[in-house]
Amino acid sequence: MHGLINTAVQSFCRDAYGTDVWNDVLRRSGAGVVEFEAMLTYDDPITDAVVNTMARVLSKPREEVLEDLGTYLVSHPNVENLRRLLRFGGVTFEEFLYSLDDLPDRARLAVPDIDLPQLELCDRDEGEFVLICRSPFDGAGHVFVGILRAMADDYGVLALLEHDGPIDGAEQISIKLLERAFARGRQFDLAVVP
Repeated sequence: MHGLINTAVQSFCRDAYGTDVWNDVLRRSGAGVVEFEAMLTYDDPITDAVVNTMARVLSKPREEVLEDLGTYLVSHPNVENLRRLLRFGGVTFEEFLYSLDDLPDRARLAVPDIDLPQLELCDRDEGEFVLICRSPFDGAGHVFVGILRAMADDYGVLALLEHDGPIDGAEQISIKLLERAFARGRQFDLAVVP
């Protein structure tokens, strides 16, 4: 697993629950590291062990921890760059959804060796979609549920999102747009304003 993914998990736990909880998670997981480094690569079982241990320490289901991680990745000020990358996907939430197929390639422009889940958006009906998420990381779809929830809020859209579970070796997420102009979305400018 790319170190950027592990450092995202690390930042999420520290920012949401504190350094003491993170240190406890690392110790109990047997990860064998004091801190993850963004530009290193780690064996996939290490990431699984850390996420599973975090779920046990927090007394939450793994799926909930992963969805919270996805929400954190878009909404927390410490990870604003990911939100910016995602917002370049479109002016509206629907345009953003259609851009998800290209997200792994866009991410590789910034980080050539990162391996994000393969995403495929299927148009079901007016305002209804299914996002298919293929990844060797079990639960990547739950991370995307959190990301999509936060992005819907970011665009000011009221959307119903549901993780439909694994189907044919991929995780599927149902997306139903209930109201496209539900609230005022968060400000977004192309230029970074200091």
